[in-house]
This record gives sequence, structure tokens and C-alpha cells, in this order.
Amino acid sequence: MTSQRANGVELGIETFGRDTDPLVLLAGGTTMVSWPDAVCERLAAGGRRVVRYDLRDSGASTTLDPEAPAYRLRDLAADAAALVGALGAATAHLGGVGVGGMVAQVAALDHPDAFSALTLVGTRPVAPGPVDDDLPDHDAATMDALFSRPMPDWTDRTAVAAFASDGAELLGNDPEQARTTAARIWDRTPSTEPAVQQANQLGMVFARLDCAPRWRERLGDLTLPTLVVHGRNDPFFPVGNGEALAMAIPDARLLVLDEMGTAIPDTAADEVAVAMLER
Repeated sequence: MTSQRANGVELGIETFGRDTDPLVLLAGGTTMVSWPDAVCERLAAGGRRVVRYDLRDSGASTTLDPEAPAYRLRDLAADAAALVGALGAATAHLGGVGVGGMVAQVAALDHPDAFSALTLVGTRPVAPGPVDDDLPDHDAATMDALFSRPMPDWTDRTAVAAFASDGAELLGNDPEQARTTAARIWDRTPSTEPAVQQANQLGMVFARLDCAPRWRERLGDLTLPTLVVHGRNDPFFPVGNGEALAMAIPDARLLVLDEMGTAIPDTAADEVAVAMLER
């Protein structure tokens, strides 16, 4: 792991594969480890140079104040486009998970020359906050159960990992995979300040981020090959969001994984990577 300066900020990155292979750029949601190692390794074995990276205010990227971000969603999209050039590539296949999928959508719309293909995982075509009437919102019972739990001591690695594991089944995820991922995020967070740790674990910066203007109405302008991956058991962004994305983007392929909730399970890594390699 290292960092790369792009668009005036330092972005934490990790590279898999050969530098001479076509670039696949994976935006974190919010940290890079939302993309499982197994997916990155399978893509690299398929002849791709894979670079996964942390969004601002997470992981090894520039962290200022996740409770009051001085940038917008469109700045994060510009980061992705600038990173392609900074890595020495002409274009990249861009992937995003969750909120990283929102970044990826806007990046592909705002910077079409920088990207050759698009993969959107567990995301939706509108910003955090109220959803359009035709889109399913967060499952209310699940959200109540998730957020009625007492918050952990964010400075305690073991407590944070246990908190993630305890909530995993509610989100349709594997508890042990969630525990391991949370511990890795904790280890990579540059500060033990509770607000920074919480922002890294839960992506809280997006609750405070300016995501205007809307982009859903522009999705029909996309012409690059697109893969939409969604979990059948996702209660946070229910599967209707992925279906709406695939319908809005011309010729997009929709891959619905029955065993997936909000996170790509390790057991589906090969299927996801193969579908991405076909784009």
C-alpha cells in the first residue's frame, strides 16, 4: 500500500497485477477494503492492473474533518478521474461499492473520457437522504435494529470489530468477514479520534456531504459498458435500487447475488470478477 497525489489530495492506494495491464480503478465505500482481496486478485489474474483506493477522509487518504467536509461529491468524482491520469493510464474500468458507487456514477458522467467501463455494486442512483418515490428506501425494521444498538468505544479495536460482526447478519453479511474487515479498517485509520474512526467504519462523511446536483436523469447518457451488482438480501439499498440503475443505463448488465447483502461476500468474488472482466 502507498499513496498517490491526484486532484490536490493524497489518496491511499493498493495495487494488484502488472503495471502494463489495462487499469481497473476501484473506489472505496468509503475505504478500499470494501473491495475484497479475492476480487482484486482474481481481476489481476485475469490480466488487469487493479488499483483500489480510499476516498477522502478515510483510510490512508487525506483526512481533515469528516464531520464538516470542505468538498462535494463532484470533487470525489474528479479525484477518480485525476487518479487515472496520475497512475499513467489513458482510461480505466471504474468500480464503486455503496457510496463509492455514487462517486463512480458521477465520475463517469462528468469525466467520460477517463473511463472505459463501469461497475456499480450495492448502490443507488440518488444521493444519501430522501429517495425518489419509485425507489425502495432503507428497510425500516433493519435500520431501527441497527441504530438502536449502543455505539462501541471507537478507540477500542476489539469492540469496533465486535460491533461490526454483531450487525452483519442484519445487513445480510457474513459476521466473520465483517469482523475481519472492521479490524482492517480500524488498523488503517490514521487517528484514534472517535469521530474519525466512526467515519471510517460507517461512512458518516456522506451524511454531511453536498451531493447536488442530481444525476439520475443523466444516466441515460452513459455509453460505456456497465455492470450493476446487487445483493438480493440488501436491506440498506434494497435490490430495487440496483434494478433501477440497470434500467436507466443503456445496455447495462444486472447481476443479482442471492447470498449477498450490503457487502460482496468472499464466496462471490470469482463470479463478480468474471463478470467485470467481461465488460
